[in-house]
Amino acid sequence: MSTHFEVVFSCYVRDDTPEWVMAALRWHLGMDADFPEGLDDQDGQLDPLMVPDSYTNRHIPGGDAVSLRREVQGFTNHGELYEWELFARNHWIDDYMLYLRDLLDLLAPHVARPGYGGRFRDICDSEVTVFDFRDGTYEPIEIRGVDPP
Repeated sequence: MSTHFEVVFSCYVRDDTPEWVMAALRWHLGMDADFPEGLDDQDGQLDPLMVPDSYTNRHIPGGDAVSLRREVQGFTNHGELYEWELFARNHWIDDYMLYLRDLLDLLAPHVARPGYGGRFRDICDSEVTVFDFRDGTYEPIEIRGVDPP
């Protein structure tokens, strides 16, 4: 029987993020149907990881939710400062957790603000594993229960 997880991403992505990264993010969120160029899918098994599940098949209270919005976050001498607000809360089976590091690697270099980036937990547990983004990477580097054996 599969283990099930609640996975949450909550961070800001820089406005100057390369288009191929944004295309990959939109594909993972279910906002674009076409597989993006530049995203590695060596074994042909990669599915969009953050597409919300239908409301008829809820596995976590409240169901899945995703949002990606370009919003003004401040002002500079040159005008408005934009960032992409990313929020995703999804139910994942354990097979998807093998791709969490790939998704973190994709996002980390483009996160606008250091600090909290999200969390995950087994849906039967109350203990969460939080990941933070810092200096183009994320912590913890070794994520218990995610790395393949």
